[in-house]
This record gives sequence, structure tokens and C-alpha cells, in this order.
Amino acid sequence: MTDRTHLDALVARIRPPDEGARAACQAELDLKTKPRGSLGRLEQLAVQIAGLTGSAAPPQPDAAIVVAAGDHGVAAEGVSAYPAEVTAQMVANFAAGGAAINVLARQAGARLVVVDAGVAVPAGAPEVRALRFGAGTANIAAGPAMPESTALAAVLAGAALAAELVDEGIGLIGVGEMGIGNTTPTSALTAALLGTAAENVTGPGTGLDPAGVAHKVGVVRRALAANPAAAADPFSALASLGGFEIAVLTGVILGSATARVPVVLDGFITGAAALAAARLAPAAAAAMIAAHRSPEPGHGLILDDLGLEPLLDLRLRLGEGSGAALAIPLVRSALAVLHEMASFASAGVTDAGR
Repeated sequence: MTDRTHLDALVARIRPPDEGARAACQAELDLKTKPRGSLGRLEQLAVQIAGLTGSAAPPQPDAAIVVAAGDHGVAAEGVSAYPAEVTAQMVANFAAGGAAINVLARQAGARLVVVDAGVAVPAGAPEVRALRFGAGTANIAAGPAMPESTALAAVLAGAALAAELVDEGIGLIGVGEMGIGNTTPTSALTAALLGTAAENVTGPGTGLDPAGVAHKVGVVRRALAANPAAAADPFSALASLGGFEIAVLTGVILGSATARVPVVLDGFITGAAALAAARLAPAAAAAMIAAHRSPEPGHGLILDDLGLEPLLDLRLRLGEGSGAALAIPLVRSALAVLHEMASFASAGVTDAGR
């Protein structure tokens, strides 16, 4: 059995929110020139971040988006509308600045960190961080995606990357992914962690037709049957059914929670990484912000399980961290209200007390 001492130590450092900071932040918001609670989710975001950071007035953060890429052996089962070589091609597109996430990250004023967690063909570009754990996972329809020792190394590498970003002054981390076929391991991992049937968490991914979805459900069922160790505990499920990029992102989320830095989740795949993180460390959920709701059926189940209300519902199904990039300005707006909006007293406005 893999020695998880370092992972256990990481998890042990994650603390629940500071309720005093949450209450003080809400009290400050209640003094602003508006009816109590009238800014809805923006106020809730500010209070959440206050509780996470332990500050009643958290500063405006610099943001980064970590996009981890990896290939999947299960793509050989014909579970994607796109060929496997597209993963490496899209990583090159990220490096060149031409993908949707490049555009959206620039609009959000967020630094983009592209990670090769295990693409079949290495990027070899200086703009891509190489944290390679193999040239793609094994086919989960036939057995485990990776050894537990590899999954552990990937999770710890993701946590170290989050710590590095925080040390460099990043106070808000978004997560995204790239990997042809990765909604299939995500569906399998979600089914295992939620204890639900394959058909409840499996959707069209990049655009499968109904027959393609039915085939994909069958592949997910085979993966669950081929990996009985996934039922043992969340970490075994991650190693058996996940992907290199999913494991790295699980670590990024845990590392962000350890540093008391909010992490903005993208869609289904990052949601599964967040679910794995929360199963390993329930207190980590306090650091999570759901950017949007994906049309993938499993994503809504994940959000419900984590108790997260998405900020947006734009029918996004791209991945790449695109939803996270769109949500980052909303998070910053919540903190701007806290810092820049006048109070009743300073503006000379009568407070009705409601």
C-alpha cells in the first residue's frame, strides 16, 4: 500500500472557515448603501472568502488559472468525438496563446499556467510546465489508470504548484483541464465517489450522439467493474479511475485550501477533482467556488454533493478553465463592493435597517 504520510500531513493542515471573520464581513456589508443582502451571491462570495482567509476585508487578489493536460488510454474505446492527438495539439495552442482560455484569461487579468501532466506527446514549449507522470494513463476499461504511487506524486505536485503560486502573490486560483476522452474517467470517478450508476453521470462530452453516449455508458460500467479497488477509499478511486490531470488538479485544490486561498472550479472534470479533494479533506470545500454548471449530467450531482451553487449557467462544455476565467471578475467584484462601496454613514444616506 502506498505511503500517504505526506498527503495526510497536507490534509491535516486544512482548517474550517473563520466564523468570526465571516460575521464581521457580513456586518460590514450590511453597513453599505443598499438593502441588507440585496447583492445576493456577491455578498455570499465576499463572506466566504473572508471566512477562508480569516480577514473581514480580504484584499483584491491577483489571479492565476492552472490548466492541466493529460491523455487517457480509454480514448482507444472510441468515447470521444475527437482523436487523441488533439490533446497535444491543443496544449500547443495554449502555449501559442490562441485558445479560448488564453482569450478569457487575458480578459480576466489572470495569469495562465499550462501544465503537461501526462500528454502522449510532450509539448516541449517553455510556456508549458512539465509535470509529466506518463504518456497518458492506462485504459480504465481494462484496469487501473495508474499506480497509487503515481497518483500520490501527481496530487502532491499539484499541491506544491498551488503553494508556489501563493508564494508568488497569487490569492485566487482557477482550475481547468484538457484531455481527449477525459469525461469518461471523470464519469467513472464520479460514479464511484457518489455511489451512483454510470448512466446518471455520463453525457455527450465533446459532442457524442445518443448511440455514442450509450457506448460511453457501457465503457464506464466496464471501468467500474474492472477496478474494484475504487470502492476502497477516495484515493484508490482517483488512482484507479482518474487521469494524471485530474490528480494534479486535486492537488492544486487541496494546496489552495491549505493556503486558505479560494479556488474557482470550472466544469465537470474539475468538479470531479474537487469531489475527490473534498472526500480526502471535507474542510477543503470551504475554499471552492463553482464557476458554472456544465450540461454534463454528472456535474450537477457533484455540485449538489459539495453544496456549491454555480455563479453562471451559460451551457459551457469546453473545459480549459473557460468558466473559471469568466467567474474570476465576479469574485473580484464581490471584494470591490466590500472595499469601495460607501456606507450609509459616509454617504449621508438614511439606513432603514432592513
